[in-house]
Amino acid sequence: MTGEPGEDAVATRTARLGALVVALAGGVAVLLLATRLFPAHSLNHDEAVYLQQAAMLLKGQLFLYPPVPEAFRPWFFVADPVGPRLGSGSAGSRLYPKYAPVPAAMFAAGELLGGYRLALAATAGGSLGLCYGVAAAAFDRVRGLLAAVLLLASPLFLVGSAVFLPYAPTTLWNLAFAFCYLRADRLAGGEPRRARRYAAAAGGAAGVAFFARPYTAVLFAAPFISHALWTLRSSAGGLDRAAVRRQLTTAAVGLVGVAATGGYNWVVTGDPTLFPYLAFAPQDGLGFGYHELVGYGTVYTPALALETTVTALVAYATEWVVAGLAGTALALVGAVIYFARARDGLDRLRAPPVLLAVVALAVVAGNAYFWGTLNAFGELDVAGDGLAGYLGPYYHFDLLVPTVAFAAHGAVTLAEWTRAAAERLAGTDRFGVVGRPERVTAVALLLVAAAGGNAAVATAAEPLRDNRAVTEELTAAYEPFDGGDYTDGGRLSADRTLVFLPTPYGDWLNHPFQRLRNDPGYDRGTVYALRERRFAVVDAFPDRRYYRYVYRGEWAPFAGESVTPAVKRVRHVRGERVRMHATLGVPAGVQRVSVRLASEEGEAYYAGTPAGTLDVTLRVADERARLAGGVQAVGDDTVAVNETDELLVTVFLDYGSGTGFSYRLELPTRHVDGEVRALSPYREACRLPARCGGGAAYIPGQHRSGVWMNVTLAAGDR
Repeated sequence: MTGEPGEDAVATRTARLGALVVALAGGVAVLLLATRLFPAHSLNHDEAVYLQQAAMLLKGQLFLYPPVPEAFRPWFFVADPVGPRLGSGSAGSRLYPKYAPVPAAMFAAGELLGGYRLALAATAGGSLGLCYGVAAAAFDRVRGLLAAVLLLASPLFLVGSAVFLPYAPTTLWNLAFAFCYLRADRLAGGEPRRARRYAAAAGGAAGVAFFARPYTAVLFAAPFISHALWTLRSSAGGLDRAAVRRQLTTAAVGLVGVAATGGYNWVVTGDPTLFPYLAFAPQDGLGFGYHELVGYGTVYTPALALETTVTALVAYATEWVVAGLAGTALALVGAVIYFARARDGLDRLRAPPVLLAVVALAVVAGNAYFWGTLNAFGELDVAGDGLAGYLGPYYHFDLLVPTVAFAAHGAVTLAEWTRAAAERLAGTDRFGVVGRPERVTAVALLLVAAAGGNAAVATAAEPLRDNRAVTEELTAAYEPFDGGDYTDGGRLSADRTLVFLPTPYGDWLNHPFQRLRNDPGYDRGTVYALRERRFAVVDAFPDRRYYRYVYRGEWAPFAGESVTPAVKRVRHVRGERVRMHATLGVPAGVQRVSVRLASEEGEAYYAGTPAGTLDVTLRVADERARLAGGVQAVGDDTVAVNETDELLVTVFLDYGSGTGFSYRLELPTRHVDGEVRALSPYREACRLPARCGGGAAYIPGQHRSGVWMNVTLAAGDR
């Protein structure tokens, strides 16, 4: 207090208003980043998992029931076999995500208000407001306000809050827990009823955080649990009954969240103790030893954990904290200043700043015990490798508030020392700041802005620039779905369309095509399917028009690689026999043409004449396939065809000395009860053999003169 009536209340209102302004500004900034920097989402394809889950929750679903599970399995969804479906009389599979539903529910709330990204803005604003509250409780309102400003300027906070990942939402609940816990502890002596209400709120926030990410919540809460046990002892040596009631309230309400977590596990996995992520990958857990996830495995040793932790902390301290090394140094100065004074007494070591410091230690140590931290960094000896190169060390997101709180303490303390030194030198209050702490706030903010402003901008610019480059590549890849003209079929009609997607990263939907997600009921908008069991997919959606998304190039947006995409019409024909006719361009200089026809049962070879064009006709009937037209058989001229098969026609055009290129036609077929069914073939022009089968799609206008294809598909002989 300064001695002036009401001045402290005015200063408090001013600080809170400032915190509100920072929170609103942060919400707007994150919304702009989410819409401008990540319109096609980030390189972390877990975003699609949470958005798919959010759409499910909006429809009241915990499971997906796709008509053809193999063709509709989204990234990181668990396939759970079930018995006969209601009304169908046949068995199938239901799918559920490997993640808990809390972050998805928060994103779903944003959609109810007008858009999923509104949830990101609200989460960021809430975290900034709570950062002010926690830092103010730990130090004072001046430092609290500055901490919120520093958090807003931290690249990890900005980027992590602008994507649909669980780290920022979980931190929001952790901060709500910390704020309510500290308020309850502060009010315990004079307002026990309000203290118990805050204690209940703290337990509720901790329970929700546990439901969202159990391990993250435990790491954050562990120091507070230790503090709570410490407070139970009264000064007389016995138990403090008021403290016992308060902490039991927190624990009891928090255990509701633990029970909800177990209940959710029971519903989806059948076992309260089996988390969905372990049902998805049993060896994707905590601790040292062998771990594996989606085909990638490694032995995670203490030495590897130490190397991973050092890599994460170096990246965090130099690239992802406000102003990089300058901000980290300021936080270390603040911590040293505080703990140097903590020698004054044991009570000071029990104060809130110590809790924040121990939270930081718990986050670091706990993530060293988690092999997923290694996955985020890819190859440790390659700078900027892995998802952390674009999104930061996101498993260490909870380090941010302790960092900025101590940085704010260091900045304000240094400003106070500077003021005091200036007054001593001047011998008078020439600057008019004696007894005016609100002016110290202005001094501190100006010092931080002057000393760290340029560093903060430079630190944030690099990750934003890297992600912008990725977005440019993704935007080009999604261009056919953004109103472009589509080869072989005009424009898509969203309610009558099914699009088959390529699988550059394996048989998963939304990996990597996060934007192309299905409605949970598969009855609204465009339906997206994999190549698996294509004829079953066609049968499940008989009234839609079929398309295929293809591209030419290497799918590597993280490496600055561009693809040329197209959406092509797919015809479905059926009859006693099927005929595919292809006219292929033969460029000048070609000396030899060889053709290979392959099925799952065998192969046949043919020779062609290197004229200006080559006509090839593939006929499929009676469970046999043969080529005719401008080719002559070399040996057997037919191959056997399985009930469901992919007939591959490869035409190699040789310029001599072994150089040349290939045309590749892949025709999906199915034989049932004497009837042949076929879908329009995949068409590729392969100048790089490694890209055949995914990245060599034939797209008119994308090839040199003389390389072109014209393919038709029909039932019957004509």
